[in-house]
Amino acid sequence: MTDILTITLNPSLDLSAETGAVIAGPKLRLSEPVAEPGGGGINAARAAAALGGQARAVAALGGLTGGRIQQLLDRTGVILSVFSLPGETRQSLSVTDQSSGEQYRFVMPGPLWTAAQVVELLARLADDVRRMGAGAVVVLSGSQPPGIRASFPTDLVRGLPGARVIVDTSGASLDLLVRQPEAGATPHVLRMDHVESESLAGQPLRGVADSLDFAQDLVVRGVAEVVILARGAEGSVLATRDLRLHCAPPRVAVQSKIGAGDSFTGVFALALAQGQGLPEALRRGTAAAAAAVMTPGSELCRGEDALRLVAACHVFDAV
Repeated sequence: MTDILTITLNPSLDLSAETGAVIAGPKLRLSEPVAEPGGGGINAARAAAALGGQARAVAALGGLTGGRIQQLLDRTGVILSVFSLPGETRQSLSVTDQSSGEQYRFVMPGPLWTAAQVVELLARLADDVRRMGAGAVVVLSGSQPPGIRASFPTDLVRGLPGARVIVDTSGASLDLLVRQPEAGATPHVLRMDHVESESLAGQPLRGVADSLDFAQDLVVRGVAEVVILARGAEGSVLATRDLRLHCAPPRVAVQSKIGAGDSFTGVFALALAQGQGLPEALRRGTAAAAAAVMTPGSELCRGEDALRLVAACHVFDAV
């Protein structure tokens, strides 16, 4: 039985490499690139699979790049369900400057969708979730490609009654979710990173209490039943109407911050699907995020690291 279903509207072939220094002008000779299947939902599914979960990833793929992503996913344990699109799936490139350790990330926009394709996908997802049964855990993660309305997350929730939908998106769709919540069509869980949360709050969230206040205010306003805000090395906070939690990770050697959020989301979703409560799901997600920053390039969390770090992640009731 599938534990979770993830949705990736805008997948990518993620390439990562290194160079001596990133400077304008001369040709920059890169190291041999590492290629990995990418996009928020795909990454969340990969993270869940790394911890032994059964994850089905619905991904919109097309062209030679889409075929390459399918090949790379064959050995990850993820059950891939392709939603075929014409044209080429996008690519992204992250380059690490060896002289400074800084990372530079270049992300393409993705192919243009039509309204008919959106309707077709929503109908297919409704069938998939119906087969999973009541309480299915569904993850919508990653950016939205051109042609898809900002209201897609709300449309998705409305079309999946009874499912526990986790949304981890960005840009106009996140802004619309927060500023114009629609009664009866709000996500079970909304997650965002620290930069996004400060932008939406309209002010700095300097401490854990500030993030918790903002997260709980979003819940009270009907944006989501559960709101999770990341705080980088400080971990993440989680709020419901009656719950305020902060999970602090251990200190780890940071190699790359890419993939930490997706690792959190995938493992958090898996924990919910396996019957864990919110505090334990928060702990496991935090451990996965900490494990992800220990890996180079765009590599996600390694299962053994994520499992080992769970005991070192401490959940505090921040009333």
